[in-house]
Amino acid sequence: MVTFLKFLAAADKKGWRLLVISFLFLTVSVLLGLFSGASYIPPTVLFKVLSSGCTQDPVYRIFMTVRLPRVMGALLAGSGLAVSGSILQTVFHNPLASPNIIGVNAGAGLFVLICSILFPGARDLIPFAAFLGGLLASVLILLIAMTGRMSQLLLVLTGFVINSLFTAGMNGVLILFPDAYVGAGNFLAGGLSGITTAMLIYPSFGILGGILLSLCFAKGLNHLGLGAERASALGMNVPLIRGLAIVIAAALAGAAVSFAGLIGFVGLIIPHGVKLLIGTDNRFVLPGSALLGGMLVILCDLFARTLFAPYELPVGIILSFMGCPFFLYLILKNRNRRDMEC
Repeated sequence: MVTFLKFLAAADKKGWRLLVISFLFLTVSVLLGLFSGASYIPPTVLFKVLSSGCTQDPVYRIFMTVRLPRVMGALLAGSGLAVSGSILQTVFHNPLASPNIIGVNAGAGLFVLICSILFPGARDLIPFAAFLGGLLASVLILLIAMTGRMSQLLLVLTGFVINSLFTAGMNGVLILFPDAYVGAGNFLAGGLSGITTAMLIYPSFGILGGILLSLCFAKGLNHLGLGAERASALGMNVPLIRGLAIVIAAALAGAAVSFAGLIGFVGLIIPHGVKLLIGTDNRFVLPGSALLGGMLVILCDLFARTLFAPYELPVGIILSFMGCPFFLYLILKNRNRRDMEC
């Protein structure tokens, strides 16, 4: 509470304007996601059905079992991945870092599949398995980055290697155990179809708790963004803050992957957009990323399920079409930079 009050006291008008506008856009996207889809549900009809309490009404069942869990899942996944990406970019001092690019998503996905083999039917363990896989990938990247001077591009290439390793592991598991995970194709592409409210209970605690914890470390992340030497000079315990930040980022990405699959590029696109609008102050970048990340995935998922209705695409495909050109743009933008040490 004390940390939150300090956050309020230090907040500037520009930061608050961004958060308010982001919240309004998120609210509009949530309403669009709830009312729109393969069939449009007018707000008056939905209100009438919900107020009547008739649980057998088709509109009620569509809303409660399909639309609401799917929109809430998109909101949670987008928020978690966006904040995770923002943290990773700060920790590694690398604008190209995001959960899917450096292997965090793939590590979480591999552990999800392994958990499905070892404990079939135990869906409650999946979020924890995803967290451990994401944490393993993050720690591997951190250990490699700490071995010596490493350029941003080289760190990303290392992340690609780790991502390929975990992806190969997932493919191997699915070949040897084809029934390891029901709907594995949708999981690998990153999709939100078939999400239920029960699937969101544990991940929601991880994502909401991770976002709140990240806000408590916002000041430390600001110092860490200046570089390890400057942060140490300011009296910060760099290894402790960096380690805690990686745990939070892994928890956020792992929780999102546990129900949404390998959705990519949210953690790359959104933090850059927020920083472009408001700067690099994590007191506003983190909550702004959470709001706009949720908005992006909701809108992309709405587009994915209405573009070819009644058929639908996994939302991960739509985000990949958006994220790949953006990633190439960032590589070209940063290729001539001299301050590339991680």
